[in-house]
Amino acid sequence: MTWNNRNGGWEKLGPMIAMMAASAASDWDSGERRTRRKSKEWHDGAQRRKRRGRMFGTGELRLALLALIARESRHGYELIRAIEDMTGGSYAPSPGAVYPTLQMLEEEGQIKPAKAKASDDGEGASKKPFKATKSGKAELEERADEVSELMERLGEHGERTEKIKQKSPDLFRAMSNLGSVLKNRARAGKLDQAAMNEIVDIIDEVAKRIERM
Repeated sequence: MTWNNRNGGWEKLGPMIAMMAASAASDWDSGERRTRRKSKEWHDGAQRRKRRGRMFGTGELRLALLALIARESRHGYELIRAIEDMTGGSYAPSPGAVYPTLQMLEEEGQIKPAKAKASDDGEGASKKPFKATKSGKAELEERADEVSELMERLGEHGERTEKIKQKSPDLFRAMSNLGSVLKNRARAGKLDQAAMNEIVDIIDEVAKRIERM
């Protein structure tokens, strides 16, 4: 097990485990999934291959961030939370992906700094919100169909996740608890190699027990 906290590995662990739970639970409803796949193909399969199981394909995170900023000026953390909310809490882009993308959009002239928001914790001035420029809005207008399709897909993912949570709330609670415990222990410096090896053995054993059910 080689999670690297400098690359945000442990920060991604909770959402990743939640996505695993969503994927596993949604397979229980395979008939509905097959119908949905037949009724809505992604550009003759190319889009699905491009994403390779990831939430966003090439350039899609950039487009999503630009669209969200155009709706309302936001800073990086607000954008992460917005996408997390759209996907029903099953996915949140990492800061390591969001902030460089925001920097790229700013360098391209598609977004620019907006007036800092006041916050209840008094930290508003330390956060850097962005708003869309005329160029950014023009791009969104030109790519309106892409934006609509992308946002619709994120919304549908969120709806599926909420339905699955309703069917298997205990599964989501347990998986979320596992992700939180591992992340908190890593932050506290309590995950040395010996501890990680033991955790791997425990998870492997649980997987075997579930497979034998």
